Amino acid sequence: MTLEGPLVLQSGVSLAPVQIAYQTYGTLNADKSNAILICHALTGDQFVSGINPLSGRPGWWSHLVGPGLVIDTDRYFVVATNVLGGCLGSTGPKEINPDTGRPYGLRFPVITIRDMVQAQARLLDQLGVGKIFCVIGGSMGALQTLEWAHRFPERVVSAIPIAGSYRHSAQNIAFDEVGRQAIMADPDWRQGNYLEEGTTPHRGLAVARMAAHITYLSEPALQRKFGRRLQDREKLTYGFDADFQVESYLRHQGSTFVDRFDANSYLYITRAMDYFDLAEENDGNLANAFKETPVRFCVMSISSDWLFPTSESREIVHALNANAAKVSFVEVESDKGHDAFLLDEPELHATLQGFLDGAARSVGLDEVEDAGS
Repeated sequence: MTLEGPLVLQSGVSLAPVQIAYQTYGTLNADKSNAILICHALTGDQFVSGINPLSGRPGWWSHLVGPGLVIDTDRYFVVATNVLGGCLGSTGPKEINPDTGRPYGLRFPVITIRDMVQAQARLLDQLGVGKIFCVIGGSMGALQTLEWAHRFPERVVSAIPIAGSYRHSAQNIAFDEVGRQAIMADPDWRQGNYLEEGTTPHRGLAVARMAAHITYLSEPALQRKFGRRLQDREKLTYGFDADFQVESYLRHQGSTFVDRFDANSYLYITRAMDYFDLAEENDGNLANAFKETPVRFCVMSISSDWLFPTSESREIVHALNANAAKVSFVEVESDKGHDAFLLDEPELHATLQGFLDGAARSVGLDEVEDAGS
């Protein structure tokens, strides 16, 4: 959908036209009170359920979103967008700049998490969705969820940030910079003009993905899955082939990623994550971000997540407690690392189910459904 009018970015740049790709699941009820917005992670997309028509694989939350599942599309109207700056239909650096007739490339303006959320809000306006029953997301989706609760508290009934934080740590910024430098060091990147010059920085983007993927896992998970086992051989080669299974796995992750993601989008989206800091923009006090918030929160972390550790989720909870906000907190016990939020984790699912059911009762959503049935 093309947004009506320009989008004024946090940087002050006015961007137009802006197109946001999205998917919906379920039906908006008569009083428009059952909408759930799902926000995706860095390399995610709008295809959360069913079969992704581009990859032919199940959507990234297919085990959670659908009829009769935790996020029940028989009950809720689910909206999922591809973020501003993304590469699956939303306006981003690989799209055509109408002023030049050429791909934006590095001429695309720097965007922020706030800009992504502003674009989503405009999209929901045009879909006729005012108040949102719940905003939910993991990793970068959690940053968007917190920004929604911060920027539009009057529009959000409940918010579920999972495996996220109120700001990117120095370690996270450092990993992002490694990825960006890998892309920009690839000679096929061509100063960001690779689409016009008919090249693709496969090697740089693959290395960026490999470095990031390490942060999505945990040492116990890597040990359990690969240990120091060799890949298709019985002894070391004393060379630089992928001797170890973990090396082969990372190379596979890198090579498959380049087939579905745009290198410049990777630069822009990681930069948006680095810039996110709810405390800094509230006079250095995170509690100020949630002053008198009416939003009901469920903050969730993963016990083995070292990208967004539990301590950072606890800081969010403390800031909410300082405002006497309605907040639940659960640390999901898992040794699978950051990406556990994408997996079939029973404790995570049970928590989501309980929270959504409770939030629905608190606003009379079940009564609305009964009256309308």
